Amino acid sequence: MPNPPQRRAAALAVTAVLLTSWVSGCSGDSKGEDLTAQKLNWKACPAPSEAEGGGSAPSPLPGGTEWQCATLKVPLDWSRPKGDTIGLALIRAKAGGPGKRIGSLVFNFGGPGGSGVTTLPAFGQDYATLRTRYDLVSFDPRGVGRSAGVKCENDQQLDRFFQQDGTPDDAAEQQELLRNTRTFNAACEKNSGKVLPHVRTTDAARDMDLMRQVLGDDKLHYFGISYGTELGGVYAHLFPKNVGRAVFDGVVDPTQNLEQSSLGQAKGFQLALDNFAEDCTSKAEGCPIGDTPQDVKDRIAKLLKDLEAKPIPGVFPRQLTQTAATSGIAQSLYSKDFWQYLTEGLQQAYDGDGKVLMLLSDSLNGRSENGQYSNITPANISINCADDKPRYTADYVQSKVPEFRAASPLFGDYLAWGMVSCTDWAVPGAAEHPDVSAPGAAPILVVGNTGDPATPYEGARAMVNALGKGVGVELTYKGQGHGAYDSKNKCVQGAVNAYLLQGTVPSAGTVCS
Repeated sequence: MPNPPQRRAAALAVTAVLLTSWVSGCSGDSKGEDLTAQKLNWKACPAPSEAEGGGSAPSPLPGGTEWQCATLKVPLDWSRPKGDTIGLALIRAKAGGPGKRIGSLVFNFGGPGGSGVTTLPAFGQDYATLRTRYDLVSFDPRGVGRSAGVKCENDQQLDRFFQQDGTPDDAAEQQELLRNTRTFNAACEKNSGKVLPHVRTTDAARDMDLMRQVLGDDKLHYFGISYGTELGGVYAHLFPKNVGRAVFDGVVDPTQNLEQSSLGQAKGFQLALDNFAEDCTSKAEGCPIGDTPQDVKDRIAKLLKDLEAKPIPGVFPRQLTQTAATSGIAQSLYSKDFWQYLTEGLQQAYDGDGKVLMLLSDSLNGRSENGQYSNITPANISINCADDKPRYTADYVQSKVPEFRAASPLFGDYLAWGMVSCTDWAVPGAAEHPDVSAPGAAPILVVGNTGDPATPYEGARAMVNALGKGVGVELTYKGQGHGAYDSKNKCVQGAVNAYLLQGTVPSAGTVCS
């Protein structure tokens, strides 16, 4: 887990079954074109590219509605709007009724780096009620998947990258981690240097406003999850008068810099692990991985220590290392639905079989069963490094490890050392944190989950305050996992659906449990 598992809601689409670069292209032949006048050529969707995660073309929705795909031209450099363009991959399922069509509902599922073109069909039926009055639309943001996707290292190099020791214990291990990080970052610059300066969240927000216009909508109706809440907040800041009905779910704290966000994630994942251990040991049939919550956590800690000294067989021919096991545990905490896999994976690991934990780790890192990687990690690092101004030295991180370790004995070291990911990045970061102030915007429903590991609950209140008076409306879900709507909680879904479909804003401070 060399970089923090930041805001990766999109990776859940792969885990649900547990187990490029310029395809849309840069073109110089559209210089001077009015991009708002372009017509989208919707047609049957192809199978996802390797950068999008591979697999088969999306199946029709129940009832027969087909998914359609198109490519939207956007400026490579928004400071030169009539210069070179790149193509953004889009997907949609048209509104099915009953009821009058409102427009398009644009989704971003997070990451940053997740492919909306593959994630929306994976979860499409979850939004069947919303499709009665909206076209469901998502996209690969710039730098992601088929939208000028960032390329760094090849599959074999990524296998080694994700197996490296992410928690250096001495100066030699620190230097190795820094050397591997520099090598990865240099590969990104070599293979994708043209796009790296143009993958900031502000660029993606401007793309969404062009998308809104080309889709024919007066306002942007939006559903942002995880990092998608940050993207939505930046959009609202840049285009407050263009905000339609918007929902933020699994909310990023927009007031935090990278260090504060990573420390918050350490606390969030530790809380989720505590809740997992409590749940397991509270079952009437008993917990197969520990007698008490502390026993569960102590056994996990011992497993990880043992793996540092001696990895066990994972997915042949790879070994389950301490890093891979920690990544697998983190991935399983994104959803309570995956706790059963964590229990199974730990049981097997204690018996010397690391396959399940490695499959969970592969899901987090975007690795398919055939050994190919999506570009979620290159895109994640590229977007974060373009956005985040701070650059951290090894000495500084080392000084912070005790604070991170106190926040989470299990995840603290990994999340602290993940802060060096941008240290030698080719492009300077834009800001300490995003600006999401949006005076004059329509109400935005902000949904926080008290048990969220990746975007801790406190981020929802911070987002409401940062959006400004009269904009953010907070709704609390007392639950587990990352996000709230896909928990299937009827209270949460009822409030979200009522706002998006009827424009009914829930009372601020509404609590669902």
